[in-house]
Amino acid sequence: MKIKAEIMDENAIKRALVRIAHEIIERNKGVEDLVLIGIKTRGVPLAERIAKEIAKIEGKNVPVGELDITLYRDDLSALAEQPIVSKPNLPFDVKGKICVLVDDVLYTGRTVRAAMDAIIRLGRPKAIQLAILIDRGHRELPIKADFVGKNVPTSRAEVISVRVVEVDKENKVFIME
Repeated sequence: MKIKAEIMDENAIKRALVRIAHEIIERNKGVEDLVLIGIKTRGVPLAERIAKEIAKIEGKNVPVGELDITLYRDDLSALAEQPIVSKPNLPFDVKGKICVLVDDVLYTGRTVRAAMDAIIRLGRPKAIQLAILIDRGHRELPIKADFVGKNVPTSRAEVISVRVVEVDKENKVFIME
């Protein structure tokens, strides 16, 4: 795969995450009972960045956890014979909380459905909301993000590559072909 276009640089990603932080606060009328849950891998650092922005705005820390949804995916056999599954790293109980799932790209909706299944198995949240850096369309399930950094219409042949410094040593988003 080669880079077709750079669609976000470091500043654009930062602006999008700051806007998402403001939208989360506004929609929930503050941060009471709010937790952020990053979907591994790149959703985790994005959730941590959003939490930092919320702390700057509200002066309150919002708990951040991480979720590996491998066990809950409906395409397990396509991924591997023996998928690697890790326990959720959630330093809080989801019961009665407003859980904001954070991920890098929303595509078919299957990852988000799997994440919701995993959260519900841990307890009954007050609400589950979805924050996405890039929404590229092509949904196979009726899932819509509550907070979107950027909508990027793509063909099914294209791939969105989100790179974050915590994992990839740079902050950029590319369309690959």
